[in-house]
Amino acid sequence: MKKDVTKIVLTGGPCAGKTTALARIVEYFSGLGYFVLTVPEAATLFSQSGVDFLTANKSLFVESERQLMEFQLEMEDRLERIAQQSQLPSLIVCDRGTMDIRAYMRREMWDSLLETIGQTVVELRDARYAAVIHLSTAAKGAEKFYTLANNAARSETPEQARAIDDRLMTVWTGHPHLRVVGNDCNFEEKMNRVLKEIAHVLGVPQPIEIERKYLVDRVGEIPNGNVSEIVQTYLTPVNGQERRIRMRGENGHNVYFLTTKIHLSADRRYEHECQIDEKRYRELMLEANPAKRPIHKLRCCFLWKDQYFELDEFIEPKLDHLLLEIEDAEDASAVDFPPFIKVLEDVTGNPEYYNSNIARK
Repeated sequence: MKKDVTKIVLTGGPCAGKTTALARIVEYFSGLGYFVLTVPEAATLFSQSGVDFLTANKSLFVESERQLMEFQLEMEDRLERIAQQSQLPSLIVCDRGTMDIRAYMRREMWDSLLETIGQTVVELRDARYAAVIHLSTAAKGAEKFYTLANNAARSETPEQARAIDDRLMTVWTGHPHLRVVGNDCNFEEKMNRVLKEIAHVLGVPQPIEIERKYLVDRVGEIPNGNVSEIVQTYLTPVNGQERRIRMRGENGHNVYFLTTKIHLSADRRYEHECQIDEKRYRELMLEANPAKRPIHKLRCCFLWKDQYFELDEFIEPKLDHLLLEIEDAEDASAVDFPPFIKVLEDVTGNPEYYNSNIARK
């Protein structure tokens, strides 16, 4: 019998702790009974084989990037087929993913690559991975630990490392489950946060995540924001379980999700989210809860000082203001609000602004 396969990306700038995190992930989740597979960093394999990504030969660079993308896709797909035959639930951890390639290409080259391989950004970014965990480079906030000594392929200065880190966050911005793990804690806590985020994706019961929500107005342009259209429909509960389906897309390309929530106690819940195809999404629409209306909103995802924000504009039902969410913020003082956002009220924990209550007719 085929078991569930969850595929995630571990990314981030140079000297971020990815190597250590990969080892911790394999050990921890294998111990929980998961069949864990890791996809090696394709660019490193190519570089070790003699491919020069710094070449001035444009056609050579473009072909190298195309082959790198196809190699990345092939590795992931083959390991997923292996995982599907396991008798255990499986976790595939990709040491960098498809969108990392975008961080090193000009826009026109990237658009040409997408056309050549017949893929869209939504397919490569959102549809392939259940989550993206970005570890910030030590050159951001932990400079004394930034070193070139433990990676022969690393040659970036701290300034270059920060620039690369920023580009990588930008290309993944818009993914439904992008989490940025920064250096505002010690290294052990950083590794534990990675494990916690993955446990959340897998549905391993955890304390309720710290998520702050604010009623806001936008008072300026959002730099490098990524806008997605979301339609969220609540289904008739089954055995007390809250269920919802969600369509999320850009430029006519959509991905679909089914989420089931089970409250275990006051401070623990099990939340399982899986990607479904359009056919299953349409079937589940027939189970829509008649007591709740679908929520239609535009979500702008953006990064500000290494914090990942989600700004929702509700189209239906219409709200007078916007809702801003940020996770892993202990309290309001931990949030560094950008100047283009005017905070009106902290509505964290206010049931009036729960999506499930907004959907009530």
